[in-house]
Amino acid sequence: MIDFSVYETKQLEIYAYRCPECRAEYYPAPMLCAKCHCRRDPSGIVHKDWDPFPLEGACTLLTWTRVWALPEGYDRPCEMFGIVEFPNGLRAAGRLEAASPVMGMALVARVEESTERPGPPAKVFVFSEA
Repeated sequence: MIDFSVYETKQLEIYAYRCPECRAEYYPAPMLCAKCHCRRDPSGIVHKDWDPFPLEGACTLLTWTRVWALPEGYDRPCEMFGIVEFPNGLRAAGRLEAASPVMGMALVARVEESTERPGPPAKVFVFSEA
């Protein structure tokens, strides 16, 4: 008997990429490494593809803002967004869930599927207090 439960579990991850030559890390991935000029080839035909790794966990809040004019589909009057830095130096933007955000505070990043905007669900970062 085939176990279909494996296919029902959807792993929500957003990936950063590591250059296979110099091991520099990027998010989002460029087509050319700034350090060693290695080309990224998502097809893997001409050049070796870069190594993906999930971007999540501990991070530090760099800056944040509150947006009042949300597009259609949001059922809240406002949304907080933040830019964070991970321990490896990579930065990302996403939804901020903190009662009293202060720049420099420790947060935890996770990935959720957002269905608030029109179109198919999208993976988004959510930053919450540690």
